[in-house]
Amino acid sequence: MPLARIGPTSAQTPVAAATRSGAGPTDAALVIAARAGEDWAREALFRRHANMVAGIAFRLLGRDEDVDDLVQDSFVEALRSLDHLQAPQAFASWLASIVVRTSSKLIRRRRLLTRLGLRRGDAGVDLDAVVSPSAPPDVATELRALYGRIEELPARERVALVLRRVEGLGIDEIAALVEASPATVKRRIAEGEQKLARFDEGVPEEGGSVRPLRSQAVDEHHRKADR
Repeated sequence: MPLARIGPTSAQTPVAAATRSGAGPTDAALVIAARAGEDWAREALFRRHANMVAGIAFRLLGRDEDVDDLVQDSFVEALRSLDHLQAPQAFASWLASIVVRTSSKLIRRRRLLTRLGLRRGDAGVDLDAVVSPSAPPDVATELRALYGRIEELPARERVALVLRRVEGLGIDEIAALVEASPATVKRRIAEGEQKLARFDEGVPEEGGSVRPLRSQAVDEHHRKADR
């Protein structure tokens, strides 16, 4: 995806005082500059967080088909709504919540189109893309069990389950991302696991112990894509 060149910062740049030595502008500094209309700051935020946004989107959607558009849409909404961000230093988590919300809308739309017969049944999760050939057998099995039937889950349960089982996030973290109470998140995860457990392809793990699958399997896909 083409990007405009980011202009160099200098000692005269207003955000210079907010940087960490040797680390470049902080997110908070970039947000302040972007709010002031600095295009280079908007580009810097995009470059810094594009991989994170694409990773979350891919893991939630289960295929590459709509990821690029979703990344663009999420950044457009975030950059357009910067004035609503109360804590500029929390840009990354705030952006992640936008990605989750945008992904949820797309998942609901997909399900509706499928029910109406306007979306092909084979356009669901791309298991070959989700499960890297280099993934350990046990991780590959867990990923296939989860993603093999996840299209049949309602968007809220699917998102909560992926954030818990694949991203490895805590209940409170998920609650913040989906803007729901921890009790609601627990209920969605439990209901999603119960439904998956009734399907033929595998049963989710029991109990509260979570082993994130992301780093060993799914991220391999993104590392290859970045080369």
